[in-house]
Amino acid sequence: MDKNLIQRTLSGLVYVAVIFLCATPFGAQLLDSVSPGLVQQQYLYYGLISFLLLVGTWECMKVMKFGDGYEKWIVFPLVIFIFYVFSKRYFQHGFYFDFRLSEILAISLTLIAVITLFKFSSELYIDSGKLIFTVIYVALPFSFALGLPKYSSIENTFSLEVIFLFILIWSSDTFAYLVGKFFGKHKMAPKISPKKTWEGYIGGVVLTLVLSYFVEQYQPQLRGNWMVVGFLIAAFAPLGDLVESQLKRNFGVKDSGNIIPGHGGVLDRLDSFLICVPVVYLYFILEKFI
Repeated sequence: MDKNLIQRTLSGLVYVAVIFLCATPFGAQLLDSVSPGLVQQQYLYYGLISFLLLVGTWECMKVMKFGDGYEKWIVFPLVIFIFYVFSKRYFQHGFYFDFRLSEILAISLTLIAVITLFKFSSELYIDSGKLIFTVIYVALPFSFALGLPKYSSIENTFSLEVIFLFILIWSSDTFAYLVGKFFGKHKMAPKISPKKTWEGYIGGVVLTLVLSYFVEQYQPQLRGNWMVVGFLIAAFAPLGDLVESQLKRNFGVKDSGNIIPGHGGVLDRLDSFLICVPVVYLYFILEKFI
């Protein structure tokens, strides 16, 4: 058997296992079997997101090739400060999904960063542009990700929004790949991602909606309507892949890193996640007014 395939399979399984244990109550339950009360689930999830944030920031800095100016020295302080603000809300249960202008503005910055990447990429070749893009592209999505699950320390509960977000992203990518491989003819973005097709995109949306129906039926405790969430994920997940591909293409980089052997870096694996999180978070805000 191909050694690269074995490596990709094993590292992929480890990656999925880590996500599963840190984004569901099973992680804390497993640790409880070793040492009761060792750690609560919200801390496992917070540790996971913190780790991904720091590695993702480092990878983005490497991809964008910061110069020797002051900008590269203030990236981490800015990212950590933003994450700290959201962390306070996370531990104080302060995510109320109200229509706050500050949150809408923060989410809108993601759209502005994407437009800049595709339409005004010259802005990203100066260190100030690299600084702003890195903070928006990495810090905001991971910070908003803290608001997706609900938990109660008193009742020892931790909701499953995040793990189903991952599951639907993975399924969307898989469905789109399979449909595109067997039926794809019309290229979606040949210069950025040659393998993506419109047939694959449509197939990914349709089949993810089917899976979302079962999530909605059998997980009624989840926040929002997961038929809607599934559609948003399937619609925007490919954009996340295109954004990261365009970023690497602009700077002549193949992979963002090698922390996951055979799969690349954090940004390579979580490119769809970085775009889907702000979109889903925005839906949870708007859903309160529907």
